[in-house]
Amino acid sequence: MASLQDQLRGLVYSTEHGDICPNCRQPRDDCRCAELAEQERIATLDGVVRIRRETSGRKGKGVTTITGLPLPGSELKALAKTLKKRCGTGGSTNDGVIEIQGDHRELLKAELERLGYTVKLAGG
Repeated sequence: MASLQDQLRGLVYSTEHGDICPNCRQPRDDCRCAELAEQERIATLDGVVRIRRETSGRKGKGVTTITGLPLPGSELKALAKTLKKRCGTGGSTNDGVIEIQGDHRELLKAELERLGYTVKLAGG
């Protein structure tokens, strides 16, 4: 990893190319850092989709989180949309994790198993 001084001295804008990616030093249009990170995330998965209920940091309000889906970002968002519609609630996708408002673990488990995924309920 580069030192802090090297990180702070990096080029972030060029009048010729516009914005520059701080990681690969390529113009933003040519940068592949996000694609490589997505491929690395998918490669590290073990094939089991985990569903858990979380309340920490949410002022006691619970959300159901789904992790371990081997899908790229656009397909993950589309799946999240159908799952939210099925549950009748809102939610979001962040860093490969689908968050759905409320406790819908059993409904989501049945729906994901119907779609052919190996599902495991995680946590208490």
